[in-house]
Formats: sequence, C-alpha cells, structure tokens
Amino acid sequence: MIEHLDGAVIPTGFDVPVEPLRRAAHYTGEPGCIAEARSFAAHFVDQLRTEWCARIGERASGEVMLVVSELITNADRHSNGPYILELEGTDSTVTVCVYDSSDALPLRFPKDPERVGRHGLEIVHALAAEVTAERVPVGKRVRALLTFGG
Repeated sequence: MIEHLDGAVIPTGFDVPVEPLRRAAHYTGEPGCIAEARSFAAHFVDQLRTEWCARIGERASGEVMLVVSELITNADRHSNGPYILELEGTDSTVTVCVYDSSDALPLRFPKDPERVGRHGLEIVHALAAEVTAERVPVGKRVRALLTFGG
C-alpha cells in the first residue's frame, strides 16, 4: 500500500487488493459435481484468507460450503443441463451465484419440521444476509450474499 503524506509517497510494504476475488467453475451434472463445487469453494475461502487477509472462521467457512452445496444440489436436481458456480469475495463478504438452464424460480416452502426434504432454500435464507433469484437469458441465477467480520 502507498500512503500519501503531504505529497510524499511512502511505501508501507502491505498491499490490499482493490477488486473482489472472483472465481467461476462449470459443472456438467455428472456424479461428483456437488463435491467438486464444495472443494472449489473451500479453495476459494483459503484464497480469501491468503490474498485478502480475511478472518473467516470455521463456522463462516462451513456456512459458505453449506450454501454452495444447497444451491448446487438444487441446480443439479432441477435443471436440464450444466450449471455454473460463481464466487466473489472480500474480507467481509462472499457472494455465491449459481446459474442453471431451468427458468423455473426456486420455491421457498414454509417452515415445517414434519416435511422430509426441500429445506435447501430455507437453509440458504437462514445463513445469507440476502438471497435473490432471477431469470436470465439461459435460465436462472440464484444469488446468496454471506457476511462476516472483516
């Protein structure tokens, strides 16, 4: 980082990234894709810790993995084609976006402890500060924003 002091430039020896860290991966829907997506997300969180000096604890890291797992599982089950996982992060947020080929927006069911399954979106909403779903030209995009201390 460079500090400016009365017109003088003083190098401090510590550069902080300006742009968020962004990574994307494409999955075909073949067996093992959900585990691959979780591994991709774990590597991404490690990069945030290293490149952004993000203080992401085990709980927050687990929440990112769970959101990725739930959104990728939904794309795998409900779309008729490949899907894309996009991750974007800083020292205080991670955004998880999943694109798939189905234009049917996901349904969030009311809380029901008697219901077996279909709790994925409920879990994502519980963990994320913001969740959106929208149609895009090739299907839909589901986006979850997770926040943590930076």
